[in-house]
Amino acid sequence: MEKMKNNLRRIRFENDQVSQDALAKIVDVSRQTINAIENGRFNPSVKLALKIASVLNCRVEDIFYLEEDA
Repeated sequence: MEKMKNNLRRIRFENDQVSQDALAKIVDVSRQTINAIENGRFNPSVKLALKIASVLNCRVEDIFYLEEDA
């Protein structure tokens, strides 16, 4: 089975160290939602993933990817 993983934290820091709070406000979610995404506890909707990618000026595939379970 595949798990969804992400590079959100790394990409946030590559984009002028955008804080979780700042990103959350821009995409209209809570800071806790961004934290949960980064820690793999929540998979965003397609709409939210597209909004995050747009804000961070990258592709959804640059942030989110599938990884096989060991």
